[in-house]
Amino acid sequence: MAIQRKSLGRGLGSIISAGAKKAADSGIGKMAAQASPAPLKIQISPHGLFSEIPVEKVVPSPYQARREFSEEEIRNLADSISSEGLLQPILVRQISGGHYELLAGERRLRACRLLGMKKIVACVQSASDSSAAAKGLIENIQRADLNPMEEAKGIAYLIANFRLTQDAVSQRLGKPRSSIANSLRLLKLPESVQGYISSGMISPGHAKVILGLEDRAQQEILARRIIENGLNVRGAEEAVRRLKEGAARADSSTPAAKAAQSAVVRDVQNKIALRLNASVELRHSAKKGKIIIEYLGNDDLQRILEIMGVKI
Repeated sequence: MAIQRKSLGRGLGSIISAGAKKAADSGIGKMAAQASPAPLKIQISPHGLFSEIPVEKVVPSPYQARREFSEEEIRNLADSISSEGLLQPILVRQISGGHYELLAGERRLRACRLLGMKKIVACVQSASDSSAAAKGLIENIQRADLNPMEEAKGIAYLIANFRLTQDAVSQRLGKPRSSIANSLRLLKLPESVQGYISSGMISPGHAKVILGLEDRAQQEILARRIIENGLNVRGAEEAVRRLKEGAARADSSTPAAKAAQSAVVRDVQNKIALRLNASVELRHSAKKGKIIIEYLGNDDLQRILEIMGVKI
């Protein structure tokens, strides 16, 4: 499902001066597939300068949070650059060996490489490691380039590697602290659920509901049910309520029944639930037991029966 995300009010204007943008739009930033052999440098502000640099000298940043790029998106951007020129320079910082580390503009760089361009207009900056990481994340988050998991991992990287607090990250990215905290909570979900979020199969709203379950196996079950049954957030909340009610019933059983709910029994219960992609309660004693399977409507029942090999 498509997830719409609001862009932030803070822009690259905090990094590149308004004068730089104006200069780029007026033609400095435009370039054809065959760039001028002589490098063009124009001092624009204390923050950096425009320069034509060799495309082959630009290396990816280790702080790049975005991991997935659409080939169609890159091709469309390449077509635009071919006809209109590069209207906005990439953002880099100079490093050793005559190379430049990319801070922002991964798609633009890929599109220019696709066109076979030898040089690209860049805003060259002097930035520390932490500043470089923050700037790359800022641009990506502003442009909604990151999926929720990429954003969460990027924020976690900043905190872990540069000893930043959530408040500091909030200020740098221009996002509320609660938003930063919610992003980081996504990293507590099972890898499979994180994959669903990355691909857009479930929304951050769904993820918040899933986090209401403490059991990781149940989190996986609920995520799969959301996808297979097309549950909206409210439907997911109802599923969580039922799961918790089932757990409450188990907790209110007799002492003997509670004792029977050993780690082994719980493991079997979770495996059955994962196999059926349904909420399952396993009640076991020395002489007998009971398996309770919950389903959502006739279609869900039919699905479970097919998995069990039951024909009706």
